[in-house]
Parts: sequence; structure tokens; C-alpha cells
Amino acid sequence: MTYTYTPKGVCSRKMKVDVEDGIIRSVEILGGCSGNLQGISRLIQGMPVEEAIQKMEGVKCGYKETSCPDQLSIALKEAMKKQS
Repeated sequence: MTYTYTPKGVCSRKMKVDVEDGIIRSVEILGGCSGNLQGISRLIQGMPVEEAIQKMEGVKCGYKETSCPDQLSIALKEAMKKQS
């Protein structure tokens, strides 16, 4: 199942996650720090959704209360809710 999320409070503009049976199959992020987000996307590919959420949830970007990884954890939570 592919889920599209619009992040809030960060530089990235759109996140698209493909989740199948609780496993992250692919992640595409538009905007933000390209190299870092490509790296994160590759690192979590094949990872269980719950593990990725645990690793990224609550990460802050400088003075901001959130970050692209934190927003990605929210996207993954919402994707799992839709899949249920």
C-alpha cells in the first residue's frame, strides 16, 4: 500500500511510503536535504515499520520541534492505520 503524507514544520514537501505486511518497501521524499533524506530512505527500506518509527520518532532539527525523520515516523504511523 502506498501512502502519501504532507509533512508539517520541515523543509520537505511530500513523503510517499510503500508499506507491505508491516515492512517498508520504498520511501520517496520531495524537498528537504536531498542526500540525507535519500540515505534515510535507503536505510529504512526493508525495515519493519515499528522499528523505523522507534528510531526516528522525536528527532528534532535544530530549533524546530520536529524534523524530516520525525515527520516520516508520523507518515508511517498513519500508513499503518490506513492499512488496518
